[in-house]
Amino acid sequence: MATAPLTVIALNCSLKASDKPSSTDVLLGQVLSELAGHGVSAAGEVVRVAGLNIKPGVTSDEGEGDDWPALRRRILDADILLLGTPIWLGQPSSVCKRVLERMDAFLGETDDQGRMVSFGKVAAVCVVGNEDGAHHVCAELFQALNDVGFTLAATAGTYWVGEAMQSTDYRELKETPKPVATTNAMLARNAAHLAGLLKGARYPGAPG
Repeated sequence: MATAPLTVIALNCSLKASDKPSSTDVLLGQVLSELAGHGVSAAGEVVRVAGLNIKPGVTSDEGEGDDWPALRRRILDADILLLGTPIWLGQPSSVCKRVLERMDAFLGETDDQGRMVSFGKVAAVCVVGNEDGAHHVCAELFQALNDVGFTLAATAGTYWVGEAMQSTDYRELKETPKPVATTNAMLARNAAHLAGLLKGARYPGAPG
């Protein structure tokens, strides 16, 4: 196991501005608290991506005013990426999709042994919504994150979905539902364990 402290960065891909309450923030905060119990420290506060200028594109720098290069560096400096999104029209938010599109550049960014820059980094997903689609959203994010080099632990996703066509948000619940709390704890436990293993033993490079 790795002895160096593990770090996590959490991205909130809500469509809401940074000063607006967010259910995605609540779920991310709960998982971060669970991770802290396993010695994982947050690499800064939860990042509200909608408050940044993440330009459209599939490179790591889309020019003047692009906030992605700095966020990209923070993502790659952390051992664990926690990606949070609400469900809109049964899909991950457009902000979340923008993040994934920008990470497409990782496919061509490799070290001298052919390893993507994201190899050895662990990813996990938090999803909230007032409509069906949590499993579909998790599946989309799992596939995309794995494609661009992240590793997923067992039970790498946690979610809450409210009653369809109703107005109660996750942040308005008086207590965390037991199944969600149990899944949060399992996600944190497994992600921290896997991140420690990968930090201590890198993936093999491509044959020379």
